[in-house]
Amino acid sequence: MDNTKRYERLLERYRNGDLDRRKFLGLMGAAGLAYGLHTPFAKSALAAVSEVRFDGWGGVVSEAFRKHAFDPFAQKTGIKVVDGTFGSGDEYLSRVKASQGGEYNIAHLSGVFDYARYHGLGLTSELNEDNIPNLKYVIPKLSDVFRKITNGKLSCVPYDYGTTGLAYNRKHISDDEMKEKGAKILLEERLKGKIGGWSDWRTRIWYASLQTGQDPNGATDMEAIWDTLRTHRDLLLKYWGSGAELMSLLAEEEIYVTEAWSGRVYALQEQGHDIGYMDPPNGFGWQECLFVIKGSPMEACEELLNFMLAPETSIAVAEGQNYPPALDPTKVDLGKKIPTLPAFDPKGTLEGLTFADPEYWNTNEQEWSKKFGRIQKGY
Repeated sequence: MDNTKRYERLLERYRNGDLDRRKFLGLMGAAGLAYGLHTPFAKSALAAVSEVRFDGWGGVVSEAFRKHAFDPFAQKTGIKVVDGTFGSGDEYLSRVKASQGGEYNIAHLSGVFDYARYHGLGLTSELNEDNIPNLKYVIPKLSDVFRKITNGKLSCVPYDYGTTGLAYNRKHISDDEMKEKGAKILLEERLKGKIGGWSDWRTRIWYASLQTGQDPNGATDMEAIWDTLRTHRDLLLKYWGSGAELMSLLAEEEIYVTEAWSGRVYALQEQGHDIGYMDPPNGFGWQECLFVIKGSPMEACEELLNFMLAPETSIAVAEGQNYPPALDPTKVDLGKKIPTLPAFDPKGTLEGLTFADPEYWNTNEQEWSKKFGRIQKGY
């Protein structure tokens, strides 16, 4: 009975904000309360982990997360965030499927189609939104698309958005030429050996759809797309596999043009490189989420998600990684820099962006990814 009263007093102090999480758990252990209690909160406190794993895209994005979110979170809560990186969503999913479960916790996933296929594989969790009050600041449209897939519940929180547009070196390609040729600039014979391309099958097929005058969410002439992909392959210097590699290729002028992630191009511009950027009609718009994998320590993950969605954290990360945050600009003052970022929507409706249809892309994934893999290897 004495232990129960001591626990209840500590819990009251914790809930009132008189104790942070680290001190609360420390006093729990010092008071001998770490075992034998059977209240729901005691069980969750006992199960509290000392670290959470987060996997993301590396480079300036990971640097922004580490500096503005992970380190401050660890200082505040005592929970260490161990961060890993990946070059593509397919690569990361392969790791998750090969793991024994519990190794991976939170992933910075791109696109609703990723969320849908994780759900199809039984990898979704169910967030307790009461533990994530900062979700109220998020653009509703960004959450709603995920809720439709998981019966009104969420296994992630939206975090940022951007576009995969066209980056070009202004010393060699003019703004006027880009406006004239759009996506077809990636097939320009005079630029042979100075063209790059992301090795992601969806992006390749999306741009081949634009180059053949087709709807990227409903192409009907796939033979034209495969032929275009071969033409592009024969013209490029190399396929790049990460944001860091993309930035290096452009900065060192090894390539003059490629499709590219909007935030990475902005970072190059900040560094003084004369790199232009444009989104062609029906260019690839995307949103990214912080996805919690089934079997993860939910309360610790929810605490991290709530911390990361706090406006001060989310804005700092957005300014660091150069992608607009998922925060609703009609509810939150986003400062001076964010409204200048590529793809930013001051209304918070995102009506100007074209997103991938998850059913269309996931239905064709097996066939198309295999086909592009063969083309990439020279077949």
